[in-house]
Amino acid sequence: MASLRSIAVACHPQIRAIEIKLSQGAKPGAGGIVPAAKVTQEISDIRGVPVGKDCISPSAYSAFDGTDAMLDLVEQIAEVTGLPVGFKSAVGQMDFWTELARLTATTGRAVDFVDVDGGEGGTGAAPLAFADHVALPFKLGFSRVYRVFAEQQLDEHIVFIGSAKLGFPQAAIFAFALGCDMIGVAREAMLAIGCIQAQRCHTGHCPTGVATQNRWLMRGLDPASKADRLANFFVTLRKEILMLTRACGVPHPAHISEKHVEILDGRFGGATLSELFGYADGFGTPGQNDLVAIENVMRGENGENLVAK
Repeated sequence: MASLRSIAVACHPQIRAIEIKLSQGAKPGAGGIVPAAKVTQEISDIRGVPVGKDCISPSAYSAFDGTDAMLDLVEQIAEVTGLPVGFKSAVGQMDFWTELARLTATTGRAVDFVDVDGGEGGTGAAPLAFADHVALPFKLGFSRVYRVFAEQQLDEHIVFIGSAKLGFPQAAIFAFALGCDMIGVAREAMLAIGCIQAQRCHTGHCPTGVATQNRWLMRGLDPASKADRLANFFVTLRKEILMLTRACGVPHPAHISEKHVEILDGRFGGATLSELFGYADGFGTPGQNDLVAIENVMRGENGENLVAK
């Protein structure tokens, strides 16, 4: 059962959803650690761990074992908090995803969203062996997961989120074509506020002040100026995504489908997204009613064409 402390945290007005992290692209199958030197009183209060002791996140959960038990926990959390509940995971073997789709289709239990992380994602703190060689790249991993759900006509019932170096307009467009409803951007956002990927996150000696509790180094991170840079990054990213969307002749990235993407092989040959990833007609886009609703939103309440702005 959820603790009173966790319920209180979930009731905070800024908490809009709860994500269970099964694994992430940087280190799937390996737990994380916050070294004792970085566990200050502030970190202790936020995470509920002792000050000055290593905060170790194990590679497996004690609250559930297996797909069926995970869905039970998801339903319990949703009932207690009233919030959407989903999970984030990198992709390896497909048995878990096949079983999840089967249980979703047959038992009435389901996650609200699935956040698929690619093996190329992650920060400079990950072990190189994991960052370089574990988990499928995003395009392969996401397409396999999406296809499992779409083949059982479950893709309209779950929100699909993609992450792993998607903070570039062309990468975001590709993700939307594969079936992403949303994308997560972390690495590029960190670069926007000054991260240089020095790969010293775990030491507490980040030279730009992004990932450290050292007050002298933290002075290099000016929240006022960095906030402007971060905002400018997202404004520009959104603008360029919409520009590419218009070039495809559609009003919104949700309309981007497998028909809009062709992958070249470097030898004057190419293949469509459907051919490469085994997508059937209609995979990767919302239903027709949703597409019409999106078009209406883009036109604005007074019929103003927001796409042109």
